[in-house]
Amino acid sequence: MPKVAVYNMSGAQVGEIELNDAIFGITPNETVLHEAVVAQRASMRRGTHATKNRALVRGGGRKPWRQKGTGRARQGSIRAPQWVGGGTVFGPTPRSYAYKLPKKMRRLAMKSALSAKVKAEELLVLDELVLSQPKTKDMASALNNLKVERKALIVGGEYNENVALSARNIPGVKYITANGINVLDVLTHDKLIISKDAVAKVEEVLG
Repeated sequence: MPKVAVYNMSGAQVGEIELNDAIFGITPNETVLHEAVVAQRASMRRGTHATKNRALVRGGGRKPWRQKGTGRARQGSIRAPQWVGGGTVFGPTPRSYAYKLPKKMRRLAMKSALSAKVKAEELLVLDELVLSQPKTKDMASALNNLKVERKALIVGGEYNENVALSARNIPGVKYITANGINVLDVLTHDKLIISKDAVAKVEEVLG
């Protein structure tokens, strides 16, 4: 089982923790990781794009001229696609881009993302994630103590409002609970900072 150091918010090492090898110690499956990221990003698309077809464009209710005898091509509406100001043919319509991966694939992707962080030594475990008051300065100081200089994902076991309020104004820092941990957030942040109780929850769900 992989062993990692446990730190407090002052940056001092206070112990070690053995992580579940089946969750934090597997060989990352890059194909499944890619599939999971693509699926998650697809579900984030709003899909509100739209164009007007000939039924939606204003006007064109009357036939512009009679069918025969004018010498011109027959026309039924000035809002047909070949007319200037006419409707769009086969244009985009509002739709959902979301799709789901199989459950086993989603679990493997999450395990692969966590294992990749351990392998790259980009995972930090905290003994506890608490702040006495919502203060951005305190959170910035804690991150500085942990030598976190770039984007960081902070994962807590339970929602802590003081931590959430303290972290939200720091660029590149995101705070979520263990229930909300996902592949995209883990991979797009340089450091994964997770509390011991969050580790236990993740292992319980994925184990």
